[in-house]
Amino acid sequence: MSYPADYKYTKEHEWISVDGTKGTVGITDYAQSSLGDIVFVDLPKVGDPVKAGEIFGSVESVKAVSDLYSPVTGTVAEINEALKDAPEKINSDANTTWMLKVELSDAAELEKLLSAADYEKFVSEETGH
Repeated sequence: MSYPADYKYTKEHEWISVDGTKGTVGITDYAQSSLGDIVFVDLPKVGDPVKAGEIFGSVESVKAVSDLYSPVTGTVAEINEALKDAPEKINSDANTTWMLKVELSDAAELEKLLSAADYEKFVSEETGH
């Protein structure tokens, strides 16, 4: 599995790509692979607040329902409406299929997240591979 080097990662398996004061959030390839076929995504509404480390929604697969955790604090600026009708897009390309865009409240929070290399190491320690 590959993880884009310009993204930051959480230990809960979310990624964030930042452009200026806006962060784009999704789940990692490892997360979608572990979940199996994704059948539903529950996301917040535009304008809702999100807080770093707290639940912002959930993703449902044929195996289980998993909570989604925000990597940053801010306000939801946009959600990926296409996932309502086609949540399986996450399975086909987790690295580019985003879930929400967040207007960041505190860019310094990004420093607490994992780099791609650190995330890859974390996953290998977690899985034993």
